[in-house]
Amino acid sequence: MKKKKVYSIVLSIIIMFIYYYFVLPPINLSSRSFWNFIIVGLLVYGILNVLFSSMSNMTFIKTNRKEKSFVLAIPLFGILFILVIITLINFVCSPIFNAKSYSRRISVETGNFTEEINEVNFTTLPLLDKNSSEKLGDRVMGQMKELVSQFYVSDQYTQINYNNEILRVTPLEYADIIKWFSNRKKGVQGYITVNSVSGESELKRLNKGMKYMPSAHFNENLYRKLRFKYPTLVFGDSKFEIDNDGNPFWITPIYKYTGVGLKTRVTGVIILDPITGDSKKYDIKNVPTWVDNAYDANLIIEQVDNWGTYKGGYLNSIFGQKNVVNTTDGYNYLAMNDDIYLYTGITSVLADESNLGFILSNMRTGQTRYYEVAGAEEYSAMASAEGQVQQMNYTSTFPLLINLNNKPTYLVSLKDAAGLVKMYGFVDVQDYQKVVVTDASKGIEIAAQNYLENYASDIGEDLLIKKDISIKTIKNATKNGNTFYYIVDTDDKKYIASINLSDNLPFINNGDKLTIGYYKESEIIEIAKIIN
Repeated sequence: MKKKKVYSIVLSIIIMFIYYYFVLPPINLSSRSFWNFIIVGLLVYGILNVLFSSMSNMTFIKTNRKEKSFVLAIPLFGILFILVIITLINFVCSPIFNAKSYSRRISVETGNFTEEINEVNFTTLPLLDKNSSEKLGDRVMGQMKELVSQFYVSDQYTQINYNNEILRVTPLEYADIIKWFSNRKKGVQGYITVNSVSGESELKRLNKGMKYMPSAHFNENLYRKLRFKYPTLVFGDSKFEIDNDGNPFWITPIYKYTGVGLKTRVTGVIILDPITGDSKKYDIKNVPTWVDNAYDANLIIEQVDNWGTYKGGYLNSIFGQKNVVNTTDGYNYLAMNDDIYLYTGITSVLADESNLGFILSNMRTGQTRYYEVAGAEEYSAMASAEGQVQQMNYTSTFPLLINLNNKPTYLVSLKDAAGLVKMYGFVDVQDYQKVVVTDASKGIEIAAQNYLENYASDIGEDLLIKKDISIKTIKNATKNGNTFYYIVDTDDKKYIASINLSDNLPFINNGDKLTIGYYKESEIIEIAKIIN
């Protein structure tokens, strides 16, 4: 009998070692996957114990039912004990008793929209979403015949700020295990970048290939490499990024839980070089500035929802629901201050198709600010833009909230069935019926100008800077089918005005006086209104 128990234990250890090699759970008491591993181990041991107790000389014989039941009861009792303890711990750690703690999972500070959100700079605005980037990246890959049969394009497409260029980056991956065997010595030879502003996409080839990838096998698999070096750490999803010199890295957040798998928080990141396999662990406060994605978007949304739901207590979140808010169903990214920020709206828990404001969360530091900007909910703005071209059956991207002439405005891209951007739409946040769409081929600046011209009287007359100028020179030019007038006044200040502002522009001559209105000073001032 003792030998049979030894056989059961030894075989269980062998089976669980193989299971561990492929499942890779952290050896961490707060991880659900660790306890799942223990439960599977107890089940395996119990089953093997029953089998060995029923065998003699490799032949099944009848054994006492009580003996079989006792052999199986011990691991089953262990499993039940684990489940009960985890349930009790998580119940005590749940929002029922810790609502305030859940509401403080993320620190949300209140900001001022007009003071903190700069006037939109269209050269740093990610106009392409992930789906459009994937279409462009796949086209690049399709042109590389020598690679397309060996590799495929990963669906990562991580949004990053690369030396003030707004890019999505994604690596190539081994097509299958056979392709891994035939290419593993050279490794994965490159990655794809897609410019989120211009749509320019490119395959970046590497002098040395990347060996440690999610699609690699055995000890070259990325997750196995991380797990064997950091056996006790809990990992989030690894993101592919490049540093300021274009070198590839995997960025893996480190998680800690309350209870077992509750109230996830990011404590740091591991940065792994996929070429050499070298890695380094960083505390969340010391993450290098070139890293843009230490936090996962879904985790930030979860934390903000907890902040909005439980700040008035657990009972209030269910019954009174006073001041209970949630994020809207969707998000987008903005690039500011050499970082990537997650944007999403904040709406009432009653889902009344209006927003109370929005949050911006730094994807590297997790710092989050809330801006009280009441207006239409994002999906109402998307539907309004789509309605302008309903005959085209274009679909709208999730909006970007921008500061356009000190007024919050939604910007959407309208895509065709192939996922290509065909038009840009600007929608007034406070009145989503005020919308203008423009052909994307004319450029985002022309689209913005069209919107401003259509609603010049509605976009903050009190913010309009009025000025009398004497014209020194005036010339016209046609750009993307639109006529613009370029004016220099007697103080050598430069201005640009669209023909749509006034039919009198063609009759203005050198030496004439003009009263104009504009919203901001710049090297070339955009005239928003011709007053006389």
